[in-house]
Amino acid sequence: MKLSEIKNHLSNLEALSFMLPDGSFVPENFHVTEVGLITKDFIDCGGTVRKETVVNFQLWEDADDEDHRLKPGKLLKIIGLSEKVLGIGDFEIEVEYQDSTIGKYELGFSGNSFQLLNKQTACLASDQCGVPDTKKKVSLSEISSNSANSCTPEGGCC
Repeated sequence: MKLSEIKNHLSNLEALSFMLPDGSFVPENFHVTEVGLITKDFIDCGGTVRKETVVNFQLWEDADDEDHRLKPGKLLKIIGLSEKVLGIGDFEIEVEYQDSTIGKYELGFSGNSFQLLNKQTACLASDQCGVPDTKKKVSLSEISSNSANSCTPEGGCC
C-alpha cells in the first residue's frame, strides 16, 4: 500500500486497528512511534546495483499505558508533518512491529482495519545466479512408456 492509499483510508475511518498475519490484533493502546523514510542501496547476488525507498511506520505498544488510543485523524496529522519536514513522497509503506522479534510487514486494508502482511524474501537475479525456474509438475501417468528414456519392469534396466 502506498502512502496516498493509507491517507485515503484514514480519512474514512473512525477507529484505527492493525491485524497481524495470524488474525489477532495489535493491542488498542499502540503508538506509532516513527513515520520515516528509509532508503536502501544494495547490490543483488547478480551484481546489479539497486535502490529501494519505503515509508516506514513503527508500531509500539506500552503495557503501562492502557488508556492510549491513536485516532485516524491524529495519524493523518503525523503523516502530514512527516511529508512536510522529511519530504516524504508517495512510496510503499513498510510497518515494523515487535512481537517475539521486530518484524517488517507490508500493509493491506480489509475495509475497516489495516492488515500487517508477511513480507517474503526473493532472489532478484535468479537468471544470473543459477536459481532454477519453477519445475513443471508432471503426473507419472503422463509419462509415455514408449519413450527411449523410459524403463519398464520387464526391460532389465531397473
